Amino acid sequence: MGNETVYELKGVSYSYLGRFPALSGVSLGINKGERIALLGANGSGKSTLLMVLAGLIFPGSGTTSFFGKEFNEDSFRDISFQRQFRSNVGIVFQNSDIQLFNSNVEDEILFGLFQLDLPDDVRRSRLEKYKALMDITHLTGRHPQYMSVGEKKRVALASVLAMEPEVLLLDEPTAGLDPRTTRHFIDTIYAASAGKRTIITSTQDIHIVPEIADRVIVLSENKKVAKDGDVHTVLGDRTLLEAHNLIHAHVHTHEGVAHVHPHEHPDHHHEHGGV
Repeated sequence: MGNETVYELKGVSYSYLGRFPALSGVSLGINKGERIALLGANGSGKSTLLMVLAGLIFPGSGTTSFFGKEFNEDSFRDISFQRQFRSNVGIVFQNSDIQLFNSNVEDEILFGLFQLDLPDDVRRSRLEKYKALMDITHLTGRHPQYMSVGEKKRVALASVLAMEPEVLLLDEPTAGLDPRTTRHFIDTIYAASAGKRTIITSTQDIHIVPEIADRVIVLSENKKVAKDGDVHTVLGDRTLLEAHNLIHAHVHTHEGVAHVHPHEHPDHHHEHGGV
């Protein structure tokens, strides 16, 4: 892992409509090649933080920088900076339906590649490479409307990976997926990205965190950074995880003795995706 700083956030706060706080005084640095998991209860600001890192929304106060250059709404009026940023930062949203808008899988993957002004042979090569990587070649001509949740997520990830960004932002990537699809998703992301990309994943799926992250940032329900540390230290702090509604203690009585077992406290999703 390199020591080059990719992101630096100082005192970043954001409120929706100027009235509903989503981030409050968040300061952190992210180095090149880091694998980071963002943990926090619903409403703690995980998705908002990813949107800030993706340059899709801008803080109401505080500063954000990308490879040492501060970025804000004015920065994105500079076409060269905007192009450099957009080609180096890819985001996969929790809800694939808001990400997929082309009429078939091939056009979905090619859309981003056309934005990069790549030669035709490079576009075609990447198209085939990432269709195969995500095991979606058989879906090439299909409209996203007729795909399962898992298939849509694969297509969304393929379209982002094909642009070969330096930074990969993933918002609840395994939400709504069955165990086999979850396993494939995790294996693919990290096989494709090992040692090459900075990966920041928002999740409440605690059991996957040791596989996807070396560092964990916990956001509190008051939208602040509650803990920032290595994965083993953070996941080993049961008191911290319970306090932030990431696990809960389940108490049962056996032969008159009370036993306490920590349980994960993930989101409850009602959609299911197959392979």
